[in-house]
Amino acid sequence: MNDTTAKPALPDRLSVNPRSPHHVAAIFEFDIGIRVNGKERFDVEEYCISEGWVKVPAGKALDRRGQPLTMTVKGTIEAFYK
Repeated sequence: MNDTTAKPALPDRLSVNPRSPHHVAAIFEFDIGIRVNGKERFDVEEYCISEGWVKVPAGKALDRRGQPLTMTVKGTIEAFYK
């Protein structure tokens, strides 16, 4: 199988929220994975590889705008295409 579409390079910082300045819609056309301290996480809202953190939802709590409350998890971050 030949994949004719080139995948864009993964940025240092990426957010799922379209209102964020770190959101890149072209990347979300492909499946990406985030590995934190060697374990793959499926609930990452935002990550920064150089600073070594990810933001994940903190339970089911929402803020007043309906966005999930997040907590920061620090460690070794690796982003990859599946």
